[in-house]
Amino acid sequence: MARLALALAASFAAAAAADDARGLLERMEHALATRNYQGTFVHEHDGQIETLRIVHRVEGEGFAERLVSLDGSGREVIRRDGELRAYFPDQRVALVESDTKAGLLFAGLQGLDSSAGQMYRLSEESPTRISAREARVLLVEPLDDLRYGYRVWVDEASAMPLKTQLHTAAGRLLEELVFTELTLPAQVADAALEPAYGARHCRLLRHAAAGATEPPQAADTTWDAADLPPGFRLVANSTRLMGNDQRAVTHLVFSDGLASVSVFVEPQSQLPANGRREPVPQTVTRVGSSSAVSTEVDGHRVTAIGEVPPATVRAIAGSLRPGFAPGARPGGHR
Repeated sequence: MARLALALAASFAAAAAADDARGLLERMEHALATRNYQGTFVHEHDGQIETLRIVHRVEGEGFAERLVSLDGSGREVIRRDGELRAYFPDQRVALVESDTKAGLLFAGLQGLDSSAGQMYRLSEESPTRISAREARVLLVEPLDDLRYGYRVWVDEASAMPLKTQLHTAAGRLLEELVFTELTLPAQVADAALEPAYGARHCRLLRHAAAGATEPPQAADTTWDAADLPPGFRLVANSTRLMGNDQRAVTHLVFSDGLASVSVFVEPQSQLPANGRREPVPQTVTRVGSSSAVSTEVDGHRVTAIGEVPPATVRAIAGSLRPGFAPGARPGGHR
């Protein structure tokens, strides 16, 4: 009986700790969604260190955001009104495309929903101080090796993240972001969101996204995944027009509620004169915390990329199958 009581007490304590951690995560999500902020941070990944400046302003139901590299080329990225503009002063080029993603920073941490809770464990470590502020430390641990985890230092007063780390399930550090200066202004001037290197000084390259023009009728194949890694599900399915020939490319997004993987499916080029084409060998690459795989499925080139381990993008790309009937359950097991 005593052992049962101790076990129950430990279980209740673990549940209470998880509730506290989830409450802290919810406070942070609310702060990121409702506060203006600007500051300087150091980003370390893949053996490289970069210092950047960010300005973030809440605008009604959306936001405007500007990110500037203070090192090297001085590139800038601005997100506003559903559009992303990336400026590269050293190349005199600006890339423009439609954008519906969350903010440039902390986007992943704002997606930890109830379904993701089945794949991650939330807990808190001992409070500490960082950047002269009292901080609570939130730990988001993956329950398998198919996804990454986070450690986040959250400002006790404002609930803003002051430092984040991305790590493997085994605990190996992949990426770190630390604010060296952070303010929460009530107002952010329009000028703070304008690029230092304006569009008039560079060549604009615009990426045509779905809806910009009518997609070709040839892109009528339904794609789905028959056997996804545990927790992942299809959350978006659209057609994008890409390349100089404006070919139709199917864009699928799979998510476990925190991590996400984008998959692009495009028809292979026409068959050679002999009617035979060598199959595309599968290739897997990894840059920092991002993994990508390219392979061939039913005569189509499939490319999957996401901030997940290589095994995950490989499994998702390998699970794709064409020709499921419309209305079939997205991402389901069959």
